[in-house]
Amino acid sequence: MFHQDRINNLISSLKKRILIIDGAMGTMIQKKDLSESDFRSSKFENWSIDLKGNGDVLNITNSEIINSIHSAFLDAGADIILTNTFNSNKISQSDYGLEDYSTEMNFSAAKLARSVADKFTDKNPDKIRFVAGAIGPTNKTASISPKVDDPAYRNVSFDELKDVYKESAISLIDGGVDFLILETIFDTLNAKAGIFAVGEINQKRSHKVPLMISGTITDFSGRNLSGQTVEAFWNSVRHAEPLSIGLNCSFGAERLTPAVEELSRVADTNILAYPNAGLPNPMGEYDETPDTTASYIAEWAKNGIINIVGGCCGTTPEHIKKIYEQVSLYSPRVIPKIEKTIKLSGLEPFGVIS
Repeated sequence: MFHQDRINNLISSLKKRILIIDGAMGTMIQKKDLSESDFRSSKFENWSIDLKGNGDVLNITNSEIINSIHSAFLDAGADIILTNTFNSNKISQSDYGLEDYSTEMNFSAAKLARSVADKFTDKNPDKIRFVAGAIGPTNKTASISPKVDDPAYRNVSFDELKDVYKESAISLIDGGVDFLILETIFDTLNAKAGIFAVGEINQKRSHKVPLMISGTITDFSGRNLSGQTVEAFWNSVRHAEPLSIGLNCSFGAERLTPAVEELSRVADTNILAYPNAGLPNPMGEYDETPDTTASYIAEWAKNGIINIVGGCCGTTPEHIKKIYEQVSLYSPRVIPKIEKTIKLSGLEPFGVIS
């Protein structure tokens, strides 16, 4: 059930302090060293496809594990927890033959996160905890052909993506999230499908569910996979009037700094960033310590370019605790007043000055 009072509190809190988002759900699941049977439980005991590694199915097969991870991040100081739904969509779940369970995954994940967040709020009403309904990018791209010999080929359409995003969003809202977040956006056209889906939902409901948007930079040139610069990406999605625009995943905070600075300069909304704990080592693991990650993010806070911070791949409750301790010393970024002009985008931004 939607609670406008919580949203009003969220908006009010963003003006007073830097809010803390949680860390890497996937990293924490991997640390549990779960077996195939842990992912299956009795519900999928005889499933024909291996489910190990499908962290989202745990929402309905082993919810206590997800509860414990949410609790650990809230204990560390997080204000906002993301639902465990990065891959809870029909497209991504088709890898496991679980397309028909994506709605249940989203709804269950939202209920789990809502319950844990409310328990922490009840313990300390002065620090209200919020739930973000996380919607990942799917594993397909609407802008780029997966066939090098056929540039015009696409394996997913805009309408297909829109319908998938819409199904996920409705289940998350019905499960009790406070707002939605389109995250780890590598293809801006995918994001536009998600924005369109949320817009359709908001048109038919009595309340408008707030939306946060977070892209990901894929190389050191400062562009996403579909080729856009940070400013061009913002120009492409600013019509959605998101509660925040941000970046996540990508590189560690140190290398992400120029992109966060640029986004802070051009966007007239809250800035969100939750980077990885550095870059992965040759074994795919993250070595950046909590103190190191927090020190880089503290510079963002000190320089007044951030409103919401947290961690992505490789970040643990220890990382979030250190981030919370350091950024709490600083005030949130003041949203700038930016002149309203025509701002367009291709791969690069294009502005029309009157």
